[in-house]
Formats: sequence, structure tokens, C-alpha cells
Amino acid sequence: MMSDDDDEGFDEGIEDAQKAKERNLGQEADRFVKEWALENARQSQAVNFRRDAVSQLFRGRDFSYLQYKPDHQNRPLWIDPGGIIILERFNPLAEQATDFLITIAEPVSRPTYVHEYRLTVHSLYAAVSVGLHPKDIINTLERFLKTPLPERVRNYILDNTKSYGKVKLVLKNNKYFVESVDAELLQRLLKDEVIGPLRVQGTTELTTSAAPKMGGLVIAGTKEAAGVKEAALQQANQATSGEQTTEMDLYAALNEDDEDEQEAVHSFQINDESVEKVQARCLDLHYPILEEYDFRADNVNANLEIDLKPNTQIRPYQEKSLSKMFGNGRAKSGIIVLPCGAGKTLVGITAACTIKKGVIVLCTSSMSVVQWRNEFLKWSNIKPEDIAVFTAESKEKFDGNTGIIVTTYSMVSNGRERAHDSKKMMDFLKGREWGLMLLDEVHVVPADVFRRVISSIKSHSKLGLTATLVREDDKISNLNYLIGPKLYEANWMELSQQGHIAKVQCAEVWCPMPTEFYDEYLRSNSAKKRTLCAMNPRKFQACQYLINYHEARGDKIIVFSDELYSLKAYAQKLKKFFIFGGTSQGERMQVLEQFQHNPEVNTLFLSKIGDTSLDLPEATCLIQISSHFGSRRQEAQRLGRILRAKRRNDEGFNAFFYTLVSKDTQEMYYASRRQTFLVDQGYAFKVITQLANLENTPGLSFAAPQERRELLATVLTDLEKEKNLQQDELTDSLFDRPRRGKKGGVRRTAGTLGELSGGQDMAYIEQNKTANKTLKGKKGATTFNKSSTLKESKQDSHLLKFAAMLKS
Repeated sequence: MMSDDDDEGFDEGIEDAQKAKERNLGQEADRFVKEWALENARQSQAVNFRRDAVSQLFRGRDFSYLQYKPDHQNRPLWIDPGGIIILERFNPLAEQATDFLITIAEPVSRPTYVHEYRLTVHSLYAAVSVGLHPKDIINTLERFLKTPLPERVRNYILDNTKSYGKVKLVLKNNKYFVESVDAELLQRLLKDEVIGPLRVQGTTELTTSAAPKMGGLVIAGTKEAAGVKEAALQQANQATSGEQTTEMDLYAALNEDDEDEQEAVHSFQINDESVEKVQARCLDLHYPILEEYDFRADNVNANLEIDLKPNTQIRPYQEKSLSKMFGNGRAKSGIIVLPCGAGKTLVGITAACTIKKGVIVLCTSSMSVVQWRNEFLKWSNIKPEDIAVFTAESKEKFDGNTGIIVTTYSMVSNGRERAHDSKKMMDFLKGREWGLMLLDEVHVVPADVFRRVISSIKSHSKLGLTATLVREDDKISNLNYLIGPKLYEANWMELSQQGHIAKVQCAEVWCPMPTEFYDEYLRSNSAKKRTLCAMNPRKFQACQYLINYHEARGDKIIVFSDELYSLKAYAQKLKKFFIFGGTSQGERMQVLEQFQHNPEVNTLFLSKIGDTSLDLPEATCLIQISSHFGSRRQEAQRLGRILRAKRRNDEGFNAFFYTLVSKDTQEMYYASRRQTFLVDQGYAFKVITQLANLENTPGLSFAAPQERRELLATVLTDLEKEKNLQQDELTDSLFDRPRRGKKGGVRRTAGTLGELSGGQDMAYIEQNKTANKTLKGKKGATTFNKSSTLKESKQDSHLLKFAAMLKS
């Protein structure tokens, strides 16, 4: 029964419904997060707390008033009234406590011995979604804590979990149902002026059924799945030999817990077009809806013949992540966070093999599409004709009633007018119900793109996969309501110690800047400063030294530079291959092929297009000479290029990550910011102030003062000639074709009057070669619009007249 206070709050929610109708779901979710201010929580200290002489040093984090439990030395957790949880990783109970904390809290920092977690609204939301009850959370915390659980934290857990998970949206038999174990709650929702009219007409009473349980569902690729297959095979053999075993006997043998009494659930049906309205209204009433897919009861959508190959068995952490998704026998929408190289693709494939319905996979680039299709064929028994790709070059469909489509975010979210084939393909995607939507690299896509994707393609469940759930614009929380809560996040260092990913030595190399370079640096603007920092001759020497050292020991090396001028200068000076946005698709593939298989090609220079969608397991060393300011995500993604488990099992570290930093410049500040995410994952950056015997190494470039002065003069001259170097970066994706801008590939550049007569060896710069080739084959095609063409022709005529006057 509800109290008078609850009734009053419910009535106020109805009165404010119209005012909140246009409120954005993301803003509402952010409001939930901010309801509990940690600063205010830490001020709620005990009344009899007496400050001492050092209390002011700790400000709001003096918790000396908290009382220890008698056996506190045997317990692994601390907690403050602000929801910050500290885990002693060296405690004997640390493993059990870690599994629990991953479920209920957000990991903040996880070095070797002490881990930090934070209770948040979304983490508690995720805990409830996997079946934890508020009392279970509180009791388990009490069991692990060294001090009594603060009353404020207890109330916070109860307040923020009493409504989460109470209401679920389930798609059964192609019909949407609002479901809950609390029949009285559903009756209250039906009395709401917004939700009530959205109920399907003709259904006046609630539908009651048994709640789903884990019994009968096994995740593909696990030992349990292998056991079920073996039992089913034995059953078939017994049937052929005349032994009569009923289906119920087999079911009981495989599912020992099914005799337990099942909890009843109640539901009512709503119209398909009313789903978003019901979600928004329930969020306003503080009853956010969980999305679940009862795929085993879906008799409308065709089953997909797919399973993992017999020799494929997923790793324990992959199984644990998927158990969060299928915890109650249904597929929950959410996000799984695993390090680069830890098998995120296999997790997605296993989810598809478990659901066995139509799947649509969204990737960041066309090459990722090819890689995903190949991985499906590698790990599962899917027929090649049942998996198709939808890219600019290929618009295939599967042959049967259901199958798998792999495409890119840009192909689906494109709002411009489409070609005939693309439009037919989009109609095909929109006209179906998909059992699972897999979202690769889910952190990089803006919220508005997700909205277009989710609104245009109808799927029962969504699974986001990423290695770095961070964004510098703080919009990562939008994913909680666009996709679902974070279901699982792996521990990078733990996987490294277990050998699932490489053991990496991270180092920051300080490179002093010569006097003449530093004088110019102090006088320059920010853009020129970046180039001067990258072209620091001491940094060049350090890069050359490290390349020579690691090539001699048999390593494959990737050198990253966001600054295009330095990328080309380094690669050309050292006679190495390089790839950037302007590199053609064919050349990219040839260079990557040489790097992977040619023992003579051991170093590859890449621009920022190689941050994602690049699978080079041969790489064992990464050198970073220029980066994108303080981007934590980019730092982690670049480290991921060398994180795949290495074939050789060297003792200690088997991969190396160097960041070259010009000393006493802005690069040092940005480097410290970029490293925070990796430091929180447990990585330590070793600072190298002087490379061993660098000065006496023969053959290093720019060793003489005269060479350094000539380099500076060349850099300044080139920068003056080309002020828009970054426009050469045509795409953010390594394997996507260069994109055309709105006004085509033509750019007006400054020149001398003498050049108007055709002299001076004028060079023409093609900003979009791919677009030019495409346009050349189209009769009458032009990249100019009418107004811009008229304006350009008038300006050209004036210049020509002026030049003619000068000649006369």
C-alpha cells in the first residue's frame, strides 16, 4: 500500500505532466544523477564529532568519527557518506568484494593495491536490472565494510532502487507490454491521464503470468552450453536405441532449480506507436522503464540458425559480462566495457548466438564492417549467404527469412537523399524487427546519430561495446537512456596479469627543445606551437633512437602523429611508410599488408585515423609524437593498438608505449591529462628524462647546430606557405573513403598576379581525389552551386581585367 506522502507526490507529478512534456530525456537523466550531491553528503558528519588540529587539512574528507567494527581487519571495504568506496585489493575477501562492486558501483581508479568505486544512480539502476534487491545490496555492503554503513548511503540506496526495475517494457509476440511484479503499481499507471489512454482498447484487466528465470537458458560458448549439447546428444542416442525418456525428464536433468516456485508478473498491452510516450511519462513519474527481450517466447520472428563452432569457448570474463545481459533469462539492453584486444567482437557474436534472431551490427567504418563479417564466419557456423553487408560499395541482402546485416552508423543515419539501391536497403532494414542491435565503439557516436539510428530501426535489444567509456564533452551519460546501463566493465590489469591482453610498459620521454626552437615557440600562436613541439629535433632524435632500438630486437612499431606536417616529415626523413586521411584505399591496404607480413617493413607512421578500427596484432611498440590535446579516450585507444596478447611470451613486459613530449611546453600539461584514464586502470607511466647514450649514437639526424637551424627555417617557411594543413585530413576513419564537403572540393588560394598568366609553376592541390574521380565519370556533374559559381566568375573577371591593365 502507498502512504499519503506517496499519493501526494504522485498527484504533483500529474499536475506537472504538461509542463514537463517537452523535456529532453537526457536532461531528465542528468537531473537524476545530480539529485545526490557528494559535497553535501560529506558535510553530514556526526553531531558529536570534534575537529582536531589536522581536520582542516582534509576539509570535507575527515572521517575519523566513523567507528570500526570489532573484526575490521578481516573486511576489505571502506565507505564515506558521499558514496565513495575504497577496496583493499590485498584482502583475502577482495575477489568476492570486487565482483559485487562491479555490479553496484562505477570503478573510478583501479591500481595494484587499492581500488576506488563510486555509488551512482546509474550503477544502482544497473544492479537492479540484473536482479539485485535493495536489501541484498545493503546486507552485502554491511558484510564487507570495516565501518557501519552510513545512514545517508543506506537511504540513498533504498530511495533510488525502490522504483528502478519495477516497470519493464517487454516485446512478446510482436506486441508491447508494460510489465511489473507489483499489480497495484500497474493500476496506478493505468489511472494516469497520459498512460491510461495509450492502453490497447479491449483489454480491461491485467494479464498475469509466471516470471522468467535463468533455467533453460545457457549462454553459447560456455561449459554449460557444451553440457547441454552432450545431454541432448545422449537423449537422441537413447531414443534411437529404444529407451523412452520423456522431454520433461531431460528438462529436469538439465535444470535442477526449476522446481522452485516462480514469482508472478502482471502486465498490460500498449500500442506500438505509444512506446516512447509511455517511456517518457514513466520517467517523469520516477519509474524508469527497463527494456527486456523475451526472445525464447518470440514466435513471430524467425529463428536464425547460428551457434558458436564446437571448438570455440569464451573466456571467464566474457562469460561474466554476458551473464549480466542474460541474468533472468531475457536479453537486457546495455553496454559492456572491455579493453582493446580482449575480445569485444566475440562477446557480440556470442550474444547473437544466444538470442538466435535477426541481428544488425553497426560499425564506425567500412573496413570494420568487413572485419565483423569475417569474425562471424570465423567463430560461428553462420552460413555466408545469411550474413550481408550494407556499405557504399555493397548493398546486399540475406537470402532467408532472417539473417545478419553489418553496416556503418553513417549509412543508417544519413539524412540526405539516397540513391535507389540505398533507399531500398533502408526500407528493408526499417521494415523488419531485429532481435539484437550490436553497436561497436559505442562511445564515439554523438547522441543525435543514436537517436536517428534507434528511431529508424526497430530492435528488441541493444548491446553497446566499447573499450573507453569516456568522452571529453561529458556526454557519455546520454548512453544510459539511449541504450541502457553499463552491464559490465573489466579490469585491465587483471586481464593483463592473466595473459588475456599484453603486458605494456608505458613511458613518457622528455625531449628538451633547442634554444632557437624554444625562442620561436614562445613567440608563436597555438597552432604553430603544436608544429614546433612535434618538429623538435631532440624529439626527432628520440624517435629515431627508439625505432632503431626496437627494430633491432624484432618489434613491429607504430608511430602516431596528429600533426600532419610532422607525420610526413618524420616518415620521409626516416624513409618509412605512412598513412593519413588523403591516402587512397588501395594504398592503405597495400601498406598494411606489407607491415603485417613483410619482415623488411617494421615501422608504420599513422595519423589519428588509426586510433580505431585498426587490427594489427603484430604491433608490439607504439611511439606517440603528437596527439589531440588532452583526450583520455585517444590515449587509451592508441594503447589498444598494441594490447592484443602477443605470440611471444617474454618475461615481464612484451609491449611498449612511448609518448614523446617537448619539455617545458604545453605538451607536458596535455600529456598528464591524457594519462589519467590509463593511470586509473592501473598503468604506471615511467618518466625518462634522458635516453641512454643518445648523444653518442651515430647516424642521428639534426645532430649539428647548423642542421637544427636549417630545420627551423624550413619549418617556418613551410608553415607560412601552408596555413591550413589540417584540411588534408579528409576523414576520421582509417578505411572510409574521403568525404566531400558541402561546397565540393574546390578551395580558393592566394597567389601572385604573375600567376594569372599561367607562369610561376603553379601547382594544383586536390583536396578530395576520390570525389574528383567520381565526378569525372558523371556527365554535367559540378561541385558548384548556382550562387557560388556566379560569385566566383565575377571575382575572376575582375582579377583578369586588373592583370591585363598591368601588362598594358
